[in-house]
Amino acid sequence: MTMLDTSAMDLPPIPGKRYFTIGEVSKLCDIKPHVLRYWEQEFDQLKPVKRRGNRRYYQRHEVKLVRLIRQLLYSDGFTISGARIKLEQLNNGEEEAASAGQISNSDAKKIITQVIKELDEVVSMLK
Repeated sequence: MTMLDTSAMDLPPIPGKRYFTIGEVSKLCDIKPHVLRYWEQEFDQLKPVKRRGNRRYYQRHEVKLVRLIRQLLYSDGFTISGARIKLEQLNNGEEEAASAGQISNSDAKKIITQVIKELDEVVSMLK
């Protein structure tokens, strides 16, 4: 999920912490805490850890997810249901890419050999 646009550039960098409180995520993503709590109900992927007294603790990937949801809703003009569908498509695309990325060693060697051959042809054409 790396489709952040220029509006994300206006947001502060995410510190190198493991967990973030709802207040910290609110500031990092420029979203009110009650909106974050609502998004938790609407987006299955957003599940912060809850500890003592139902206090929420978001992990780094969830902060990135909140920023992506923010972009889809506020910048790209998606509805909640549209953003939900888009996130599912993005997740499915990543899973397919990951499974497609699993090739055997012999296939990898064939591909590398072919690429080297093509690069040699390009070099000879440039000479």
